Amino acid sequence: MFDWFRRDPTKKLQKAYERKLEEAMVASRNGDMRTNATLTEQAEALRLEIERLKEG
Repeated sequence: MFDWFRRDPTKKLQKAYERKLEEAMVASRNGDMRTNATLTEQAEALRLEIERLKEG
């Protein structure tokens, strides 16, 4: 009955995902490829979590 009161957990994860991609882009522009790779990997993990939540 009150399902519409629940917050969508994917919205928070989506914002975190976009933030990680933004940070990775900035690191890439600054020439820090190691940080870029780390942040991109973290963003990919967030994307997989978002997809998992959307499926279930």
